[in-house]
Amino acid sequence: MSPATLSLLALLVAIVLSCTSRINVGVLSAAFAWLIATYAAGWKIDQITAGFPSSLFLTLVGVTLLFALAEMNGALERVASRAVRLAGGNPRLIPVVFFLAAGVLSSVGPGAVSTVALLIPVAMAVGVRAGVSRLLTALMIANGANAGNLSPVSAVGVIANSRMAQVGLGGHEGKVWVANFVAHALVAAVAYLLFRPRAQSANAAPADPIDDRFTGRQRVTLLVITLWIIGVVGFQLNVGMAAFTAAALVIVTGAGDETAAFRRIPWGVIIMVTGVTLLIAVLEKTGGMDLFTALLAKLAAPATLNGTIAFVTGLISSWSSTSGVVLPAFLPTAPGLVARVGGGNPLAVALSINVGSALVDVSPLSTLGALCVATVTDPIEARALFRQLLIWGLSMALVGAVLCELFAGALARA
Repeated sequence: MSPATLSLLALLVAIVLSCTSRINVGVLSAAFAWLIATYAAGWKIDQITAGFPSSLFLTLVGVTLLFALAEMNGALERVASRAVRLAGGNPRLIPVVFFLAAGVLSSVGPGAVSTVALLIPVAMAVGVRAGVSRLLTALMIANGANAGNLSPVSAVGVIANSRMAQVGLGGHEGKVWVANFVAHALVAAVAYLLFRPRAQSANAAPADPIDDRFTGRQRVTLLVITLWIIGVVGFQLNVGMAAFTAAALVIVTGAGDETAAFRRIPWGVIIMVTGVTLLIAVLEKTGGMDLFTALLAKLAAPATLNGTIAFVTGLISSWSSTSGVVLPAFLPTAPGLVARVGGGNPLAVALSINVGSALVDVSPLSTLGALCVATVTDPIEARALFRQLLIWGLSMALVGAVLCELFAGALARA
């Protein structure tokens, strides 16, 4: 069997296992990459390690370390608390504030998972007091967090943009963020219209007073993060290296506990992303990527390519890791898919992969949905929310396909 075929089979095994088991497929992918490259392709170790995404690794560690410091000293919790309380006791306004607060917080760096983890406990408490359904609260927080998840300074945004850049689709960070944000905003608007509070609840009332005053350490941390964002967005500083510098400032000023922060870095996710990326590097160099794109191309025609790839990645992402598996595996196929099917726009395909794989993440089978369900202590209500989020999340595979089929091409050409 050729190295190309073996590497493709290895990737498919990794995707299947990511959907059906708790194995960190990054570890498995790195092992596959070494075995196939060494014993099937005859590579030397330097050729294999050249495929390791060192720049991506440094960026992910730097960004997650910076926000782990902010999380551990309570700075992000204070920001989240203030954002949620802006809604006061108006039940019709509260879901909108939930979405905007999650979107803004996720966009500036922490990403969707950290944002949901920070916001959802407070949001559920406020929502229940104000008569907002648990389902609507979960949908607004999860969609808001995911809406900002592909900003240029978030960890997942870095993954998406770096993989696109490696296949000649770099320089579109704004479109990547806008496409994802608008898609989630549209879905959240529909959820609001379907499930919004119909009338002022008798139980509606502001949440109990919470001491959300910032400490000196928290102010220092937020100032450093603000300067980091300005540097990255306004002066095009390297995201990862600037994040390490910002984290160093937080540590040396005594504003953050580096030992606790290092424990909070999602090492498993980082290993998953970089391990799969290493396997994909072997896949590309052995010719396996051509086989992969040929298989995907059989599922679509030029006129339906955007919708088809959004649907396929959405289904896979329902059970698999969006940032760790789906984006690294599918984004590099965009140019090849267009060539194989005989038409289309590679950028539109990449945007469709981003949006299609993200919209389903409200499912309780994903981390975002699971975090929402975990805040409900009543077992009957928890089961009901699980079922509702599962139905909604799986339906998003079709919704994402329709949205991408209608709008991805136009946005890519804009």
